[in-house]
Amino acid sequence: MARLSLTRRRLLLAGAVGAFGPLSGCTLNPDRDHSGPNAPHAAPLLYTPRTAWVFSTGGPRGFVHVGVLKALDALGLVPDLVVGASVGSLVGSLFAAGLSARDIETLALDLKPLTLARLAWGEDMLSGTAIADLVRSAAPQTQLEQMPRAMACVAARQSDGVAVAFTAGDVGLAVQASSAIEGQFAPVRIRGVRYVDSDWSMPMPVRVARALGATRVLAVDATAHLDRAPSGAERYLDSDRRKKALVDADARFADLVLKPDFGYWVSLSREFRERAIEAGYRQTLEQATALKALHSA
Repeated sequence: MARLSLTRRRLLLAGAVGAFGPLSGCTLNPDRDHSGPNAPHAAPLLYTPRTAWVFSTGGPRGFVHVGVLKALDALGLVPDLVVGASVGSLVGSLFAAGLSARDIETLALDLKPLTLARLAWGEDMLSGTAIADLVRSAAPQTQLEQMPRAMACVAARQSDGVAVAFTAGDVGLAVQASSAIEGQFAPVRIRGVRYVDSDWSMPMPVRVARALGATRVLAVDATAHLDRAPSGAERYLDSDRRKKALVDADARFADLVLKPDFGYWVSLSREFRERAIEAGYRQTLEQATALKALHSA
């Protein structure tokens, strides 16, 4: 695989978390503070959840979450709580807001990759404001605390890496903060605190679901399969191993972890998206017996 330029890598990452519509332009003030009454914040849930679905980070691999959702819907299963980080917060929040798995798939497959990024004026990185706008426009409900299913968008405080679960306020801004990949997207400042993607602190936030009261947790791991790394992937393996250690730290708190396999290399091509979604769908259905048992326990 040819080495990607910094700009190309950033556009690929932009597409990974903002890959659900034609977005472009420029953001003039990427570091403005969001402190209004609808700014995202951590708040107690309105009810104690029993079953939680947790969707991990994963960049373009996050298309697999769409297939998993399709399969869970086909099995007639529903959660009380959805928890997501980065691309997992994007897909998860659209579902928690009331969008069907089929509609989310349509959005994913209608992706126009080259029109997704917004430059952050004065910053050597991209702005995630287009992601926030997309989520607001697609979500049937834009306030986290008013969604049909409880939703927690997990981001990390940039100062210390501590994971924070946004459970109330503007879903678009919460997803933007959760998707602010360090070094790629501008951090999101909320009430004076800068937030970034939790990829390098808690990429699969099962412990967040437990802390919010969930007694049964299904987790979906969209990170790389190390045993699928081909020749040419050596420069990515240290990062992959570090990520796996972080995922494993949370996986032991889940009742069931799904990790669909669709190869190692990623892209934003339609063929890749279809393959990732199909793998998530098919391999989740293969776990139908275990999944039904978990949800009926």
